[in-house]
Amino acid sequence: MRYEITADIDAPAERVWEVLVDVERWPEWTASMDEVRRLEDRPFGTGATVRIKQPKLPTAVWEVTDFVPGSSFTWVSKSSGITSTAVHELTSAPGGPVTVRLVFDQSGPLAPLLGVFAGRLVRRYLTLEAEGLKRRSESS
Repeated sequence: MRYEITADIDAPAERVWEVLVDVERWPEWTASMDEVRRLEDRPFGTGATVRIKQPKLPTAVWEVTDFVPGSSFTWVSKSSGITSTAVHELTSAPGGPVTVRLVFDQSGPLAPLLGVFAGRLVRRYLTLEAEGLKRRSESS
């Protein structure tokens, strides 16, 4: 099961990145998150772990597996029968908007079943995240 969404943001790339990697503040700008808590006191990057509580979903721990400063990060969460991977990527052209690309992928023996029951919710949460990132980044 793979879902992807993109959104254009009229803000400097540095501002969008700053908002995106301040993960503990996500609940302030997206209704898809109830609580986001960093699990260690170190810079956010490869190896960082985060506990996330989302509405209608069990609490999960995510580990950053890939981190390109100013550009993208990927984190992974594993539970019995499912591996969830989420990619957060920014691209921009000179003088143009920043495009955020959000990808959510689930694999494993239980992924097809979960897709049947949670597919709409996942699409909704990706949309809320993209819209919220846009609003927060474009506000002063």
